[in-house]
Amino acid sequence: MTRYSGLLVFLALVAGAAYFGMTYLPGPFYAALQKPDWTPPDTVFPPVWAVLYVMIAIAGWIAWRAQGFGPLLWLWLLQLCLNGAWSYLMFGEKQITSALIDMGALWLAILAFIVLAWPVRRSAALLFVPYFLWVSFSAALNFELWRLNG
Repeated sequence: MTRYSGLLVFLALVAGAAYFGMTYLPGPFYAALQKPDWTPPDTVFPPVWAVLYVMIAIAGWIAWRAQGFGPLLWLWLLQLCLNGAWSYLMFGEKQITSALIDMGALWLAILAFIVLAWPVRRSAALLFVPYFLWVSFSAALNFELWRLNG
């Protein structure tokens, strides 16, 4: 059990970021925006993020077990902060441009984590690949929202 107790910390950190993000729901602001035809239904986002958040927590835990608290973990924490900040910027502040900038920084942080984690623990890097792909899609959607509504 002691071996997995650290995982609980990472799950709690991710749950905290998810909870923070959930306090800023899309609401009428998002509903009123012009959206591209390829926008997924709102019901797609919660289950996708639930799976991704578990993978993010496990990847952080694996990185921590491999290297302790170092640059890789700082990147992991940075992406988690940027992840939570996006909901605040987009839905809380209704700032599509700021959210897009945040999304670009998040995308770079995720990519950097994958690159730095690869030689340390490939499993941690691979757990971030679906996250990277989803954030790439989300960035394209954010860009289109900015373009159509800016």
